[in-house]
Amino acid sequence: MSLARNSWRSLRVYRMNFLLILLGTVVQAVAMLAVWQALLSEASPSRLAGFTWHEMKGYLLVAFAANALVSGYTDLLLAGRVLSGMVALDLTKPVDFQLARWAETLGFLGVELLAVGSIGVMMISVVAPVPMPTGWQGLLFVASLCAVVPLKFGIVYLTGVACFWTQNYQGVSWARAGIAGVLSGSLVPVELYPAWLQSLCQMSPFPSMVSTPALIFVGRVRDGEAALLFCWQVVWIASLWLIGRVAWSRGLRQITVHGG
Repeated sequence: MSLARNSWRSLRVYRMNFLLILLGTVVQAVAMLAVWQALLSEASPSRLAGFTWHEMKGYLLVAFAANALVSGYTDLLLAGRVLSGMVALDLTKPVDFQLARWAETLGFLGVELLAVGSIGVMMISVVAPVPMPTGWQGLLFVASLCAVVPLKFGIVYLTGVACFWTQNYQGVSWARAGIAGVLSGSLVPVELYPAWLQSLCQMSPFPSMVSTPALIFVGRVRDGEAALLFCWQVVWIASLWLIGRVAWSRGLRQITVHGG
């Protein structure tokens, strides 16, 4: 809990960095809404590969929320600990490094949820109301969106640990963002990809971070299929956590501490 509180306090100090990162996500969401509105207005009859404008609005708003959670701020701080050498101090503390970074992520989460909720309401008021899922579908959507947090943490954690080998943060982060943008379906729904690219996406954890909660929200998947997609999210959460622990143990072999 103390690590989570410290994370929240650090956001108050570096709030401008956090706001700029969030602003980038908002600009992307607004641009995507404008692009898809133009595409669907030209489609006949107002449908593209089965997506209506109302469905696409809901899909893109969920994509915005998923992209804003566990922001690049978490990514930056984690990689910074490795590159600055602060990770050597972490080794002297009786705290699991991965669990400590997870606690910090939860500390940022409260502020991120508040920001996403506020901006989401404003965006919905501009693009007109979006139908909300109810009942079993609504519960599955909430569970699926909550699963996005540990999923994204798993990816971000691996990106930070990769700095043990790369000694560079920006290149790895940009590569991850580019790959995630395509494979997660945040830019274009995975359903619109050719079959070979859909298969490639499904072999990765990225669709579980955006496509799964978005499809459940708009009702493109229901009941058993939606539950199965949520189960895959849980499988990827466990897998990424275990891979992260292996990567950390291997990364420790790369540490060189000068002065003793």
